[in-house]
Amino acid sequence: MSSEELKLNVEKALDEIRPFLQSDGGDISLLSIEDDKLVKVQLQGACTSCSVNQMTLKSGVEMTIKKYAPQIEKVINVE
Repeated sequence: MSSEELKLNVEKALDEIRPFLQSDGGDISLLSIEDDKLVKVQLQGACTSCSVNQMTLKSGVEMTIKKYAPQIEKVINVE
């Protein structure tokens, strides 16, 4: 998978999870993909102060991204 295809797949994953975040007053944006293994995202809105944002990041965002791009090893939130 090329870097461009990887980025498109990660964006598709974020598009899938975005409505759930937006329904709680939050959002997410892709900042970068490093070494085709690490995805850096930024949680926005209500997601920045939510007490379960790390669970959302691991259980929701990371799992969805790995479904579209299995080579991704980790997703981190950059504040």
